[in-house]
Parts: sequence; C-alpha cells; structure tokens
Amino acid sequence: MPRLNDGISTHKIGRSGFSFTGARIERLGSTEYTLVTAAIDETGSVNGFQHELKKMLETAVEACKKSPRSDNLLLRTLYFSSKYTNGVNEIHGFKPLAEINPADYPDIKPGGWTPLNDAVFSSLGAMNTYGKQLADEDFGVNGIVFVITDGGENSSVATMNMVKTEAEKAVSGEILESVISVLVGINASDCADELARFKDEAGMTHFINAGEATKGKLAKLAAFVSSSVSSQSQALGTGGPSQNISPTI
Repeated sequence: MPRLNDGISTHKIGRSGFSFTGARIERLGSTEYTLVTAAIDETGSVNGFQHELKKMLETAVEACKKSPRSDNLLLRTLYFSSKYTNGVNEIHGFKPLAEINPADYPDIKPGGWTPLNDAVFSSLGAMNTYGKQLADEDFGVNGIVFVITDGGENSSVATMNMVKTEAEKAVSGEILESVISVLVGINASDCADELARFKDEAGMTHFINAGEATKGKLAKLAAFVSSSVSSQSQALGTGGPSQNISPTI
C-alpha cells in the first residue's frame, strides 16, 4: 500500500527499488489530467550554467501555471546525478500546479556523473504507475516527459532494458492515452550523436539538441517546455499525442 503523508502518497515502481510520490487521488478535483515530468541534470558538467538552468525550470513552471489548462496538469520535478540514491532526487512528486511555488526549488549544485538511464526510468516508470492508478479510477490521462541533460549515460542503477520496458508501456496506449518523451541536450554538442542514439535505443519519442547554454537559448527552452505541455494537455481526449511538438528550439 502507498504511504500517506499530508495528502501525498508514496509509490514503488514495480520491484526496481525506485519510488516516487503523488497527490492522493481522492483529493483531485478534475476528471482528466496530463502528467508532466521535468528531470534536470545536476551533474558536475553543468557547473557554470546551473543558475540559468534553474531559472529556465522556474520560468517554464510559471508559464504552465498561466495556461488555460493549468487545473488539468500534475507536475513532478526531479534532479539527477550519481550523488543520489538510484540517481534521482525528487524535488516534488505529481501535484497540482496551484500547490507548487517554483521559487522554492533548491539550487542546482553540480556534482557526480550522469545516470541518464535512472532519470528516464524514474520519469517514465512513475508516470506509468501513477497514470494507471488514475486510469483505473476512470480519469482521462496522458503524459509528457522532459529529460534535460548536457551529457550521455555513464552511471546508472537502471539498465537500458528497464528503460525500454517502461517506454514501451508508455507508448502502447494501454495505460495512458498517449505519452510524449523528450530528451533535450543543452550545451551537449560533443555528445549530440550519442544522445540521439540513446533516444532511439530507449524508445523515447523526441531528441532535441537545444544548442549552447546561453540565456537566450534557455529562455527558448523554457518556452518550448511550456508550449509543449499546453499542446499535449489540449490533445487529451483526442486519442493521440499532440502534433504540435516542435522538432527544434
């Protein structure tokens, strides 16, 4: 049984040892939700643009809060680095945007290696697990995942097979109506080909090379995240994913 605490329940992702939290379903007031996950690289190599990366996240969440569909969004945010158990640090689990103050997000403190498998497995696995619980209670549910990194996999507990299994569940349509999973490379020109291969091998739906980590590019990334969330939420009930996810930033 999930562990309950102040309206939040804790769940396990299968038998993997990974877990996540989410709002207790009986507290939710809408009949349909888009589950949104933002996974942000906190490894040593983001040193030098960590403050801009955090600002990008804050800006994206604030923009989502202004969306006409904001009441139908549940957001989970995590940072990932090998310095954390199972590679991920959940800042908060799936919860309504009205309950999230992005100014409270902790600073990104670069350190450790890149557990990209762990980040994607946690993101998709939590979405599948929580989404099934919502669907079983007759909620309409779809999802969108953003994994933002400047480097490739080099330190994970989760295997690629674990990642692929969750990705296959996500795109099958048997759990959620549709899922879009976006791998974003920022300041990642040296490993763009590696990330593109990772996206294909993992079964994610998009890879986008966002370019250098300049203030302008990160502002565009924030706008891309918020507009993609809005488009996927508007697609809920159509039986398919949003067709408006831009291939570039």
